[in-house]
Amino acid sequence: MTYDDATSESTFASGLETPERDGALPTELTPIHEETEAAAEEVRLDVVPEATKHLDVVETVAHLRTGARERVAVPRKFRAAQLKAFERMMSRHEADFLAALAQDLGKSAVEAQLTELAMVRNEIKHAQLYLTEWMAAKHERMPIAFQPAVGKVEPQPLGLVLVMGPWNYPINNLLIPVVSAIAAGNCVVIKPSENAPAVSALIERLVPQFLDHRAVAVVAGGADVAQELLEQKWDHIFFTGSQRIGRLVYKAAAEQMTPVTLELGGKCPAVVVDGNWPAVARRLAFGKFTNAGQTCVAPDYVLAVGKAADELEKHLPKAIAEFYGKNPAASKDYGRIVNDASMDRLAGYLKDGEVVTGGEFDREKRFFAPTVLKNVDPSSPVMQEEIFGPILPIIRVANVDEAIDFIASRPDPLAAYLFSERPRLHTIFEDYVRAGGIGIGVAVLHVGLTNLPFGGVGASGMGNYHGKFGFDTFSQMRPAMAKTTVVDTLRAAYPPYGWAKSNLMHRIL
Repeated sequence: MTYDDATSESTFASGLETPERDGALPTELTPIHEETEAAAEEVRLDVVPEATKHLDVVETVAHLRTGARERVAVPRKFRAAQLKAFERMMSRHEADFLAALAQDLGKSAVEAQLTELAMVRNEIKHAQLYLTEWMAAKHERMPIAFQPAVGKVEPQPLGLVLVMGPWNYPINNLLIPVVSAIAAGNCVVIKPSENAPAVSALIERLVPQFLDHRAVAVVAGGADVAQELLEQKWDHIFFTGSQRIGRLVYKAAAEQMTPVTLELGGKCPAVVVDGNWPAVARRLAFGKFTNAGQTCVAPDYVLAVGKAADELEKHLPKAIAEFYGKNPAASKDYGRIVNDASMDRLAGYLKDGEVVTGGEFDREKRFFAPTVLKNVDPSSPVMQEEIFGPILPIIRVANVDEAIDFIASRPDPLAAYLFSERPRLHTIFEDYVRAGGIGIGVAVLHVGLTNLPFGGVGASGMGNYHGKFGFDTFSQMRPAMAKTTVVDTLRAAYPPYGWAKSNLMHRIL
């Protein structure tokens, strides 16, 4: 869920600063001692250290590969203990995570809880509740021709996996896949983004204090470290980021024949036809301007059918003022843009339409006002790349067919939204719009549910996760069949094949 292209060219879903560590990694489960907790409480969030001595990539991967071979993370008790430790980490250091998110992205405590911490906690609790059920083998009935025999499908850990996270939701999008990987019994290397330095530093320091070093490690650094990580042999790579970086990850994974999950982005459309206009405007504004628009499933642009554009131009400014006041720069609930490069890119889009509301920005404070544009040319720059910021263009279309054709002419989005009270249009939209997820009458909220898969399609990614879907992503559904040799019931299948065997097999197969 990120727009890594908004950052420097060196961004590769990379890392952070870390304190020095002594010697080899420990080989026993690390208990939570009082002194460890005290050290964790001393994490400084106001200063990101300049020292960048991180874990050695090759050494760390080799260490965790040993853990994977020895199946240290496979037993159910181990998985349950790690999930419990994960839960303790999130609970005991909630204030630290909130402070780090505020420092990196200007997130308010309520927004951070809603979009980051609560989602991770819910994933942990969901995994704890269903872990035994997910791990259970499913026994399959064998056809008569194969009896006596038993068959089953049993989830097996993939082994050693790499999770590369983004900067825009640096806790949610990084740690939820880690929860899934741990629940599935894997060893995990976590790669945070250096573009959320306070969060990254905190994760790098806390994870070794709560999770077993044999099974989980955090490796940090820039593009060089990311490249070195991608040169290693993995059993799965889970990447969240931009399409540009996703292609590089996919290419590197192909060299090692490594399966991947790519959670990318794209220009998510919102088709607006009719409805309760104040409610429609509030839901669009909430989906678009949360995290200052830096959300991969945020409505990227609106296709307004008929007079819907007039209603949105009237009600969206009211919704924005209702959320953030007449001066969003003074609102404690409105976030900040990640860096100067993103500020400059967003400012360049203002010329691509007529400003309905917003348009103000302060580069030094990384503030960019919630902005709505009208009279936008579909061929203008703001309509070519994912905006990934608080600018919402409105494009007028004659009907829903034109809107669907417009969406189909562009790369598949991560999500697509329809606002209409007509059930027939709901069916048409779901049938003819290809997207990673669909929202009818609401935007963004589907990504917060543990019982729905989240993922892309086509250009917006491959694979999915959350809840059982994440467990399955990090598991091999391995078939197994057992058959006794006491009675050799397969003799009829062995050559030579005469008339009697042929007739028998024809009857039973």
